[in-house]
Amino acid sequence: MDVSDEFDSGMEPTDDLASFEIVNLLDPSADVDGHVQESRDKAKLKTQLISAWNNVRYGGWSLKGKPRLSKSSPVCLLGQSYQLSYSGERESFRRAFSSLLWMTYRRGFPPLDGSALTSDAGWGCMLRSAQMLLAQGLMLHVMPADWTLHGRPTHNNTKNNTEELLHTRLLDDPLRESRRDSGKPRRCSLGTTIDCETQEERTHRRIVSWFGDLSSAPFGLHRLVELGRASGKRAGDWYGPAIAAHILQKAVAASEVSNLEVYVAQDCTVYIGDVINLCGTSHTDLSARCRSGWKSLVLLVPVCLGSEVLNPAYTRCVKRLLELQCCMGIIGGKPKHSLFFVGFQDDQLIYLDPHYCQTTVDVQQDNFPLESFHCKTVRKMPFNRMDPSCTVGFYAASRGDFQTLCSDVTKALTSSEEKYPIFTFVEGHNNASDSVTHIKTRDRLGPIKEKSCLDEFVLL
Repeated sequence: MDVSDEFDSGMEPTDDLASFEIVNLLDPSADVDGHVQESRDKAKLKTQLISAWNNVRYGGWSLKGKPRLSKSSPVCLLGQSYQLSYSGERESFRRAFSSLLWMTYRRGFPPLDGSALTSDAGWGCMLRSAQMLLAQGLMLHVMPADWTLHGRPTHNNTKNNTEELLHTRLLDDPLRESRRDSGKPRRCSLGTTIDCETQEERTHRRIVSWFGDLSSAPFGLHRLVELGRASGKRAGDWYGPAIAAHILQKAVAASEVSNLEVYVAQDCTVYIGDVINLCGTSHTDLSARCRSGWKSLVLLVPVCLGSEVLNPAYTRCVKRLLELQCCMGIIGGKPKHSLFFVGFQDDQLIYLDPHYCQTTVDVQQDNFPLESFHCKTVRKMPFNRMDPSCTVGFYAASRGDFQTLCSDVTKALTSSEEKYPIFTFVEGHNNASDSVTHIKTRDRLGPIKEKSCLDEFVLL
């Protein structure tokens, strides 16, 4: 028995464009003038029709039947397993999935530098997928582990632990000067102030604002396109998963995120010595997070799981990676069809799809709407349709977590039936010159053709 009906009340029909958002037009607004409401409805209808055309045109959304999740098999979502035959776990899965940040095509934003483009529809899906991967890492870095969009369980010392976590890991918000702090402590039915919950809600909104479609947002499309110029990319070009990884590294390095480093593996190799040098802190860094002598790590590993198509031998390996607590997800795809993979059920990948064109949200406004940054629709596809070119993301909050990551990931990689691991951890340092712009890689997956996805692996 499937659970599609169980998800209908809280999740949009997966492929029915007409009902994805347009149902909101049927909600009457008694507080506005009839003519104003009619004008708004027409504008919204026009927006939905334009979105539907773009979404079908660029291949991300279709009018196929709704995918179904089975109750008989567990669902893996970023290191957590859910048995949907139990209502409690079904609700936990719903909350966890809808709490993931969803970045999609947008239209109506300020023109990108060097172009007249005010939308990324048709070319920006890899950058949007990369944003989702980084957003997941930032949520792990900043928010409590049990946080969800719909609230979380209450634990002892929750307030103190949350305040310390948010204080030591937040950046100085570059958008704060142009936006008033409008959040007031929310009161529950008993009249008590929930300061902790309010702080988490504010932090969630701040993280979303860092991905806004304006030049001042540290991880917004404008910033990523600007950083992509170093690799010869410009607005309107296709960005591969390896280049996207290096762009994210540069974006975090240029930001003021506290106590977080990004390491991008080179030639399918993670050099442990380089990671230690990168995340190790000097004795002069006295921030609370760095007193242990370690900065948190986002590890990005560009890989190629085959030549032209996915090597079936690596399917189990991908599953094992997604089952790890440290896994942030996988970005991958091909031109005009990048996806963010966050889990699986049986032989189907679960993903977030950036191919849905939405109106740009002004994140500089007080209490800007968050609905379009979260997706309630679970989408899936067979493993054999996964493009072999991808980047896998991992997060380690401490040095001990990094040691556990190395052990767990190595076990997952060597458990594959394929004798060549996707990537490896090695002691020591990478001695390659920083002036190298293109890496000539040996093929870990067997012989490749001239147009291999490994050809795009670059150092920016």
